[in-house]
Amino acid sequence: MSSERRVQLCSAPGRAGIIGNPTDMYGGAVLSCSVPLRATVTLTPAPGLVLETNGERCEIHSADDLRPRQDRFDIARAVLDYLHLPPLECRIEYGSEIPLRSGMAGSTALTVALLRSLLEWLGVHINLYQLAERARYIELNYLRVVCGYQDACMCTFGGLNYMDFRGKQFYRRAEAELYATIEPLGSYVSALPFVLGYTGVQHSSHAVHKPLRERWLEGDQAVVQGYERITELARMGKKALIEGDWIGLGRLMNENHAIQRDLGGSGESNERLIAAARDAGALGAKLAGAGDGGTIIALWPKQGSHPLEEALCQAGACAFYRPQVMPGVSLER
Repeated sequence: MSSERRVQLCSAPGRAGIIGNPTDMYGGAVLSCSVPLRATVTLTPAPGLVLETNGERCEIHSADDLRPRQDRFDIARAVLDYLHLPPLECRIEYGSEIPLRSGMAGSTALTVALLRSLLEWLGVHINLYQLAERARYIELNYLRVVCGYQDACMCTFGGLNYMDFRGKQFYRRAEAELYATIEPLGSYVSALPFVLGYTGVQHSSHAVHKPLRERWLEGDQAVVQGYERITELARMGKKALIEGDWIGLGRLMNENHAIQRDLGGSGESNERLIAAARDAGALGAKLAGAGDGGTIIALWPKQGSHPLEEALCQAGACAFYRPQVMPGVSLER
């Protein structure tokens, strides 16, 4: 295809943490599933380097233009800065179906899609493990977001995965990072009886994770022991999910949330929805992301979710989603 007609489309899904989060920051384990919402990036030839999103436009002429501006273009600037670009002659248009700061890894999905698309445009081919690590490196070191590995792995690999992050509790140089163990479970699980309730409250995962990370680094036993226990819950949750033991999985999810809540990692809007879900009959309910807003996940193996959704709506939820086994980052030309 000639450069004049070359068009490249790339997308990546959001995700919902079922159990184990946030131990992906602490060498733990997480069971997570993709959601049917995607961030999308389109690259086309252009006389220079242009960013477009949400009806806004930004031209990049030099490295100075890649400095953060606290606007919608910062994620793209960070990826370009990491790749030591410009010069580049293309128009980068991007957007997302994932609600902004909803706790479903929207910013990470966009980072993954941008990075994958730009690397392909440059003729650079890397595997999914490398892509996930690079995306997470950009978020931590260029966007200055205190984050774990769940989001980057899920947005890259997609699907329903049990992920083991042993040896990744301390931030290392990029070349010294170990790869996570990604175990796809989609073919072993016939049902995903979960409902996601979005609080409508935009949150910052960095604001939630940073103080807890500092406490863990200082050896706060409540945090250290709490995350060791949540890692155990994730391992047991994997078995419960595969066997369809919904009562057991619900109990594990509730304990996971109780630990994170007691450590200060939840939020008022989250607690309202979680309490409403349990009162409506959900077997388990917890944070799907970082907390302090964003999204909760409820276990509902019953026929028809209207009673649950009605209860969540009355508690303040503004949107509902269902986790689905979706493809990870995908590229079309």
